[in-house]
Amino acid sequence: MLFLVNNPAFFVSHRLPIAQGARAAGYEVHVATMDGPAVAQIREHGFVHHVIPMSRSGRNPVQELQSLYAFWRLFRTLRPDLIHAVTIKPVLYGGIAARLAGVPAYVAAVSGLGFVFMRRAGRFDVQRLATTLLYRLALGHRNSRVVFQNRSDRQELREAGVVQPGQTVLIRGSGVDLEAYAPTPEPEGPPVAVMVARLLTDKGVREFVSAARMTTGHRSGLRWVLVGGPDPGNPASITHDEFQRWQADGVVTCLGEREDVAQLYQSAHIAVLPSYREGLPRSLIEAAACGRAVVTTDVPGCRDAIEPGVTGLLVPPRDSAALADAVLRLADDAELRRRMGAAGRALAEQAFDINKVVQAHLEVYAQLLE
Repeated sequence: MLFLVNNPAFFVSHRLPIAQGARAAGYEVHVATMDGPAVAQIREHGFVHHVIPMSRSGRNPVQELQSLYAFWRLFRTLRPDLIHAVTIKPVLYGGIAARLAGVPAYVAAVSGLGFVFMRRAGRFDVQRLATTLLYRLALGHRNSRVVFQNRSDRQELREAGVVQPGQTVLIRGSGVDLEAYAPTPEPEGPPVAVMVARLLTDKGVREFVSAARMTTGHRSGLRWVLVGGPDPGNPASITHDEFQRWQADGVVTCLGEREDVAQLYQSAHIAVLPSYREGLPRSLIEAAACGRAVVTTDVPGCRDAIEPGVTGLLVPPRDSAALADAVLRLADDAELRRRMGAAGRALAEQAFDINKVVQAHLEVYAQLLE
């Protein structure tokens, strides 16, 4: 089988356990991604790796056709029995190439529909129409399954005539290692609200900083911590200059890129993600596994990662004042935080255990290859 993913680091962080589970089940697993530093990690884990040319922006038609051709050529050479495509461009181009190359079975993981579907519907949108047509071509494989992380994305593509009911599978997120992300008692001291994300506009990072400004000097001593860095290859990224201004202002503590995410949640009191839309955000299920209350937005993906009012609070997207109010509510109520954190851990054990997620994928593979 072949995993098809755009970013090698994303494969390592979000799909490695599934690939390891497939190998343990008897599959010969190959991985195709863009080039990058994390390719070495993929090979160190014993997987055969193939470099595929993909652009980040998707604005050059010639480059996009080259990517599609590279997928088709790899499929014709490798002859995989099964392809599992993850992230938007591999799903779209990989699906079309898989049909052209006669690949027997195809799994598409729709971990979010992308910024095109964040725009308000109601007016003629050429880009949205073109993307929908691409989805129809890519997901029209006769022996395929489309794995959704939330019901809203599944319903949107059903209504657009892209997928059929029997073709879809709902698997909530990419799973979390419940031993690595263990619950711990809250630390002593003033409450800490932490956001772990790529610093993109549509992650709500500016609303996070704005909410922090609104709560400056609050009696609780609340601190706001931002984990992540700008992503220059992404048009939605904040600029490096803006990030430096935030660091200099000191309204939020900017930690940059970090690997010790579990420890960061364990040293905080509240997890925050004011995103505009998600598939099912890994950061929130990791926070739940660590037993931390959550504040997030009432949008597809984010609301699917919590039990509103039980494991966390929902606020409207793009609303810094509502975000500040919700975080202050938890900052002022330690008992509510702890109760929500305990419920979050129970939710993680029930719905997000990586072992259950791996098994669900193996069952999908087996169905297609029967």
